[in-house]
Amino acid sequence: MVLWWIGNIVLLVVIVPVLVALLNRVLAALERIRGATDDILRGGGALAAELDGVPEALATTDATVADVAHGAVRYAGSVGKLLG
Repeated sequence: MVLWWIGNIVLLVVIVPVLVALLNRVLAALERIRGATDDILRGGGALAAELDGVPEALATTDATVADVAHGAVRYAGSVGKLLG
């Protein structure tokens, strides 16, 4: 019975404070992660508001690429005739 009481005292004096300290570290890390995710969410919301003009810009880019491709084909044809 004495060993049982010694085991209980060791449990209360050594193991429980270690577990509380470890739990405290885990909860602190969790709070840091929560703060980081909140920052990411705010940044993503601000970024989403800036993306309203992207479809029009992509349409302009697509038209420009088509014009450049047409010009490149004409240029290559002319160079082919000169070298040819």
